[in-house]
Amino acid sequence: MSDRSVTLAVIIGAHGVTGEVRLKLFTDGVDSLKAHKRFNDGALTLKSVRDGPNGAIARFAEIADRTAAERVRGTELTVPRDALPPLAEGEYYHADLIGLPAVSTEGEALGSVVAVENFGAGDVIEIERPTGKRFMVPMFAVPEWGERVVIDAAFVE
Repeated sequence: MSDRSVTLAVIIGAHGVTGEVRLKLFTDGVDSLKAHKRFNDGALTLKSVRDGPNGAIARFAEIADRTAAERVRGTELTVPRDALPPLAEGEYYHADLIGLPAVSTEGEALGSVVAVENFGAGDVIEIERPTGKRFMVPMFAVPEWGERVVIDAAFVE
């Protein structure tokens, strides 16, 4: 997992005329971004970041004005997986679950994890079956994860 890039935020637009950008965060907050100075294999150098409306406002050394800020709209800000802090027991990074095979507690192969979402009430994982059909289950229905995700059979469609 250490060679995998993890997206922490995405640039959603320019902010003002001096090159600041608005960010949609995929982290707990701006402190998670402050822990990193370089993004996208060193292509972007973080100078400052602060809370903003619906996310954060950031300044990067390589973005000098509004025109440059508008050109990078849609750019994901990534860091190597091994640059993230270690996890405590029972914690996981969403990126670590994507792509894992999913099985039921009864041993039935279900497919693989294609997304992890949080709509406010807790994490929900999306499983894609080999047929292409997808279904979602709340993370509390996942008693085990690691090399695979085990889903309580009562939550399987």
